[in-house]
Formats: sequence, C-alpha cells, structure tokens
Amino acid sequence: MSNQDSDPVVAHVAVIGAGTMGGAMATRLLAERFNVDVWSRRAASTTSLVEIGATSFEQVSDAVARADVVITMLPTVDVTVELMFEAKGLESMRQNAIWVQMATIGTGATQNVVERAHAVRPDVIFIDAPVSGSRGPAESGQLLILASGEGSQVPLLEAVFDVIGKKTLWLGPAGAGSQMKLILNTWLAFQIEGAAEAASLANRMHVQPSSLLEALYGSPLASPYAVSKLEKIIDRDFRADFSLDWALKDLELVATDVGVDAAPIAAAIAVRWRHLVATGASGLDVSAAGLGFESAAGSSE
Repeated sequence: MSNQDSDPVVAHVAVIGAGTMGGAMATRLLAERFNVDVWSRRAASTTSLVEIGATSFEQVSDAVARADVVITMLPTVDVTVELMFEAKGLESMRQNAIWVQMATIGTGATQNVVERAHAVRPDVIFIDAPVSGSRGPAESGQLLILASGEGSQVPLLEAVFDVIGKKTLWLGPAGAGSQMKLILNTWLAFQIEGAAEAASLANRMHVQPSSLLEALYGSPLASPYAVSKLEKIIDRDFRADFSLDWALKDLELVATDVGVDAAPIAAAIAVRWRHLVATGASGLDVSAAGLGFESAAGSSE
C-alpha cells in the first residue's frame, strides 16, 4: 500500500485543564480522531471525555508524556506554573513537542513563563495562544486563536488550531497573543457594561425593553455580542458562558501589566464588577453586570 493510501498519522494532544473551554477543545479534537489525553484537578470533569475516547491521568507528568501538542487551559498563572514547572509537566514532555498556553494569564506573566520554559526545555516549542470566544464558540470550533511564537509553519499545530478555531491570527513573538487578548477583553468589557447601563437607563426612564432591543437590532451602534448580552440582562439570564469573575480577572491584568492610566474606564468598570463578584455574582455570566443598579432591568413591567 502506498503512503498516499495510508491513513494519516493520528497526533497525540494533551489538554491540561478540562473545564468549560478545555473540555470543549478536547471534545472537538476527539471528534476529529486525535488521540487525546486529559488532566483536571476535578477528576469528575474528565468523565464525559473518557466516555468518548479520551484517556485521563492522575498526574500531569503522565498526561503530557506521549503528547505531540500539550494545551494548557488553566485558571491562573500560578496554577500553570505549579503544574508545568513544579509538578514536572514541562520536563515530562516529549522531545521537540509543542506547548500551547491558551489561557489568559497576562503579558508579564506570559513573558516570565516563556523565559523559564526556554531555560528548562529549549527543545520544546512554546506557543502563546489565548483565545477570543466563550462556551458556544468553543463547542462549535469557532474560537479566534491569538497565536504568537515560532510555530506558524508547523503543520501539526495548524491541524489542531483548525479543529478548535475558525481563524488563527499569528501576531509575532511569544507574548503578542496575550497582549491582543487583553485589548480585546477590555473592548468586551466596554460592550458588556454599555449593555448593562443601557438596560438600567431604560428601566429608570420606563422605556420598554422590547423597544430598546428593536432600536438596536441591526444598528451600527451595537455589536451582535452586546445585543445578546443585553437580552440576557433583560431576561435575568445569568447562566455562565463567560463568568464575570474571569472578565474581572482580565481587567485586573490590564491594570497590572499596563497601568490604570492606560485604560481608566476599564479600571472603573473593574471596581463595580469587583463589588458585584464579592456580593453574590461570583460564578454568574458577565451579563450579571446588569445587577447592582437600584432596580433590575425589566422590573418596571
């Protein structure tokens, strides 16, 4: 049988962090016949992945050992450092494997991880590739991948990105992806807060929510994303696609990495959202930004 007639080699991918985003990525990779190894601090979160073909491991070092590509999608830089350095995740990777760091951990933290990774395993290709998108786009493979590092010409990496994202932007040296992610998430915060305050104004002025939505549908004043969040605010639908906690974390990273003076309105939004998270909105969707005004949107009906 010729090589052209042979089945393509099925790559091994390890997904470290099987929460909402990591779990969705692993599911899509399994559907496209990748071999997928998974690890999660909450073993229960890997159960559904194992049922469709993934292999789960108790130790990160074992989960990454046979992977060609290791994806980390972990909540903070501290957790990432703990698992990939202190728990020997990076040291246990195959020679010349690819580490794709896809969580939002900030620009300064990313640069520190890049330097440490190169010192520990100079043979491993490090890719900084946070994603723009939440639960729905992750489940449908419609994420925007903000990639940076020396991997743009690696066919295997391209194949992985094609499964989990609709588009990959290669932005330069490792760290450039994290910079773009913080800019985009600041823009996202403005849209969410704008929707929340528009809903509050409509409520205070006794404008029907349906009239506000009708004025915005198809208008250049509002993106489809902002309108979708306004609908959730009006319906008081706070089921998490992207939690207010994580959106707040990103605004705090902006202040830490760039300075409050670079985005003063973002800093003001962070103050309000921090109060909401501390007073009951933790774990809710970013649409919970609609809470905290004197009366909730839509309550005038």
